[in-house]
Amino acid sequence: MPLKPGDRAPDFMLTHRIGQDPVRLSDELEKGKAVLLFYPLAFSSVCTDEVCAVAEDWSGWEALGARVMGISVDSPFVNARFADETGAPFPLLSDFNREAATAYGVRNDNFFGMKGVANRSAFVVNQDGTVAWAWVSEDPGVMPDFEAVRAALKE
Repeated sequence: MPLKPGDRAPDFMLTHRIGQDPVRLSDELEKGKAVLLFYPLAFSSVCTDEVCAVAEDWSGWEALGARVMGISVDSPFVNARFADETGAPFPLLSDFNREAATAYGVRNDNFFGMKGVANRSAFVVNQDGTVAWAWVSEDPGVMPDFEAVRAALKE
């Protein structure tokens, strides 16, 4: 069952790029609210559109103090290439072991025959570690409502 507003967001430590320190949610929350964007697979069309939409409006996300993190089950090597090709100014984290997707209740064990892929989902996490806003889609072709994400960040 996916997390919902009011739930405690599980902490995680995930790899952004090989050779760099992993990203820990609790460390990011010390700097501001977090936006967690789980996406099924790098380089798919909707995932690319989602990452590019955030990247293209990066100054707006920064103005809200958002600590945006993309998360997929792709390897850190794939996510690094995906970040480079999309111009993502935020970390695209590897949940290769499916720990975050499972903890957040968004793991899909029947994604076109693949097991352990994350459903497209978005969470806003308050600095106290509670979920402020949550959205999960069973349809991988639907992107999060970024206006709703921004509204949750402003509250």
